[in-house]
Amino acid sequence: MGVEDGILGMGDARAREGVSRKRRWLRRRERWLVVLGVALHAVYMLSIFDIYFKTPIVHGMDPVAPRFSAPAKRLILFVADGLRADKFYEPDLKGNFRAPFLRSIIKERGRWGVSHARPPTESRPGHVSLIAGFYEDPSAVTKGWKANPVEFDSVFNRSKHTYAFGSPDIVPIFCSALPHSTWNSYPHEFEDFATDASFLDEWSFDQFQSLLNRSFADENLREALHQDNLVVFLHLLGCDSNGHAHRPFSSIYLNNVKVVDHIAKRVFDLVEGYYKDNRTAYVFTADHGMSDKGSHGDGHPSNTDTPLVVWGAGVKYPNSAFVSDHSDHGRFVDEHMHDMATPTAWGLGGIERVDVNQADIAPLMSTLLGLPCPMNSVGNLPLGYIDMNEAEEVEAVLSNTKQILNQFLRKSYIKQANTLFFKPFKPLQHCMSVVDQIEELISIRDYKAAMKRTEDLRSLALEGLHYFQTYDWLMLMAVITLGYFGWMLYLVLHVLQSYTSLPGILFRKEQGMQQKKGTRKILVCGFAAMGLVSMILFWEQSPPLYHAYVAMTIFLWARIIGEHQFLKALWRYLCGEKLNYVLKLLATLAVSVMISEFLVNSFTERKLYTWCFLFAGVTAFCYLFYLIPWKFQIPAFVCLVCWFLSGFTLMPAEIPDNNPLVVSSGVMITVIGVAARWLDKHAKGSKYWSSICSRDMKKSKFSMLFLLQVLLVGLSSMMVSLSTSHRMQNQELHMLHQLLNWLIAGSSMILPLFSENTLLSRLTSIFLGFAPPFLLLSIGYEAVFYGALVLALMAWLLFENTLLYVSKTEKITVSNVSTVENVVLETDDRYLRLSDVRIPLTFMVLFNVAFFGTGNFASIASFEISSVYRFITVFSPFLMAALLIFKLFIPFMLVICTFSAIAKLIRVPRSGCYFLVILFSDVMTIHFFFLVRNTGSWMEIGNSISHFGIVSAQVVFVLLLFALTDIYTKDIRTRSDRPSSRKVR
Repeated sequence: MGVEDGILGMGDARAREGVSRKRRWLRRRERWLVVLGVALHAVYMLSIFDIYFKTPIVHGMDPVAPRFSAPAKRLILFVADGLRADKFYEPDLKGNFRAPFLRSIIKERGRWGVSHARPPTESRPGHVSLIAGFYEDPSAVTKGWKANPVEFDSVFNRSKHTYAFGSPDIVPIFCSALPHSTWNSYPHEFEDFATDASFLDEWSFDQFQSLLNRSFADENLREALHQDNLVVFLHLLGCDSNGHAHRPFSSIYLNNVKVVDHIAKRVFDLVEGYYKDNRTAYVFTADHGMSDKGSHGDGHPSNTDTPLVVWGAGVKYPNSAFVSDHSDHGRFVDEHMHDMATPTAWGLGGIERVDVNQADIAPLMSTLLGLPCPMNSVGNLPLGYIDMNEAEEVEAVLSNTKQILNQFLRKSYIKQANTLFFKPFKPLQHCMSVVDQIEELISIRDYKAAMKRTEDLRSLALEGLHYFQTYDWLMLMAVITLGYFGWMLYLVLHVLQSYTSLPGILFRKEQGMQQKKGTRKILVCGFAAMGLVSMILFWEQSPPLYHAYVAMTIFLWARIIGEHQFLKALWRYLCGEKLNYVLKLLATLAVSVMISEFLVNSFTERKLYTWCFLFAGVTAFCYLFYLIPWKFQIPAFVCLVCWFLSGFTLMPAEIPDNNPLVVSSGVMITVIGVAARWLDKHAKGSKYWSSICSRDMKKSKFSMLFLLQVLLVGLSSMMVSLSTSHRMQNQELHMLHQLLNWLIAGSSMILPLFSENTLLSRLTSIFLGFAPPFLLLSIGYEAVFYGALVLALMAWLLFENTLLYVSKTEKITVSNVSTVENVVLETDDRYLRLSDVRIPLTFMVLFNVAFFGTGNFASIASFEISSVYRFITVFSPFLMAALLIFKLFIPFMLVICTFSAIAKLIRVPRSGCYFLVILFSDVMTIHFFFLVRNTGSWMEIGNSISHFGIVSAQVVFVLLLFALTDIYTKDIRTRSDRPSSRKVR
């Protein structure tokens, strides 16, 4: 073999000695390697929760008592759930404004603006930032959003008493464990999307009105209602429910805007008439908006922009607008442009607009009531709303700043107490002296300078909080990244040492013994390093998983360093090779990384596969036509199949119902099976097809088996039509249909085990065997995808068979071919060559096409549950989920069966290719590790986690599928007849 075959292609006849001993050693080593890989990926997968999803909440601070008199005795908080800012401020088609009362407040006695919410724009995190002043604890994603994963402070906690009425999903979050609260919520059954949900808002108002009415007969209640620091929370769910059910452009949603405005007016009249002291402050806002599709969650302005109207005691009156009255570049958390002028249609261009971050509303409410800010609040007090003199404004901002600074100091103290090599946040090392300077400036009444220093200190404190929130990120991400790279390098060494002839070329036996002695010393040093680092981590009271991360990384690199003799010899070997070989090696590495990165991007953009297969079709056609111009039909077939498959990733992820298409797909699958059978039968005389075709087609039992499989495919197509039509007419699945469907699906998957064990015959039988259950679980175009995938796998088989035939033809005259090509590793496998990298790379592309060709595997919720209705209609979540997952696994099994068959065809070790697949998967894993998100919508956060989890789990997932498909492929036989040198026509 020449140099062009590369580093993986060198052979040595002496490798034939001790094959049995080597096989046993290899099996033991690979079992250990698989166990290590499973453990490593499981532990490293958990690292994202230590890095990205650690709670920002810290306990142990004291509240900062304000040093100014409270402007208001009580506060009414209206939250119109799901109310968009534009639908609130803009007029209707007749030019009438939907919220006349609140517009009169804006123009005559209050302040207004847009409150900018941070994704995820959902009800719970929106209310947490409004009432507690911080953005939803990202660690809650691991514990369920409905429960409180940690306790947190809020405006309600600081009040003397809180009265709250509204949704059972929101009110209990803040009041169920609060002793000084009175609350009530309607039952979940009231949330009926088939009705106009504005009555839910009326329910909240009626509860509050009833409360005031009862106080006239209850002296204790009346006394409680007249105490200071009182909060009333009215949660108005109508807009959210109507937006989901009817969309925000519907008349029902737009009318609900009028309803909440009318409720605000009635509450205002009721409260002012009840108290008659002008000491009530009012805040009207929303937790999030609503997209045009009737959903929310992401960072689109329709979801993040919500109205804010504040009036009453302690609130400034309207002011004339200035040119830049609300442009505060880079300050808002939703990361949109906010220096745009107020839309003319809103009719508010002449009135000053004060925009805020949603978390700023909590310190605003606390200041109006003269309460300490919530202890975990990160909101900045918006002075544009507060009616105070200059001295009180400075005191209010200083109180807000001290509360944020206290969080910083507490986090700094905790981290310093538990860190051996502590790195402080340098800009705030002397923060207390800055506070003293501010106090001194206040004492000499230099309020302007004091305000500037206070606001600067607050900004630095917020930066410091982020610094300690991400304090361990660099260390953890470095350890995890080094661990992944160590694992990948260790896999490369394993493949080179176990599946190539390099060890025999680079070392003599005695050198190998010396290397083992050196390895033991390095392992001892590695374990000593582990012990030292573990002691440091234990002293720092680090979580137990920190020890596991570091131990695995040190262990892997100790094993790699233990192979230093092999690495040195490999380096000398590479340096001695010609330049064109090194370039070939680098090009293979670059292409492998590019394909892995392509697959990473395909998780978010399925359409990339369309371009991939269009390009692959043209490239394969040109290459095959160059190799075998006398067989034009093969290059044309491969090209057309690639183009056919390219169309499916343009289809919508949500598969529409199309039963006639499913039925016709059964016909297509039958035609494919008959064509493969014909090729198997009529190509036996050709040397070109000898490796994959059957030797003897006169065995009647195999012919009968093929006919039975075709019959089952036809029956499944017929049952698709019968079962669906009967269920649509009678609203239930006929018991006989259900029994037949289960019988057809179950028996069809067993039949391939009894088929002929030649390569093309067995693969055809497998494709036909899994077709009936897939058809019965299909509702639309995914049934056609099954046929397209089968054709693509056939094309891959033909492509590899062509390369095999051409390589044998070219090397027939090489005298030493037997000493190189026929080196036995296990069974009849040969050593790997550099060009064999195409096998795992092609497998990964087709495997991922199976992921995304019929939807989005990363989100199982994107698959239609009606897929299982031909087997079961009575709700059974476990059985339905099992059927749905089985349907998704069928394309993967086809790909792996073909992969195993090709490995046998070209005699490459399947285990070696498996480790290369895991190697390339981990290139993707590292990329997804850095793409995990802890901000954004629930879907964005969840998808980033699921993408990382899917590729991390492939070390187990692919191995289990290999074991499962081995039942069908372990006895496949190929013919290794050497072709003659003449061309076959």
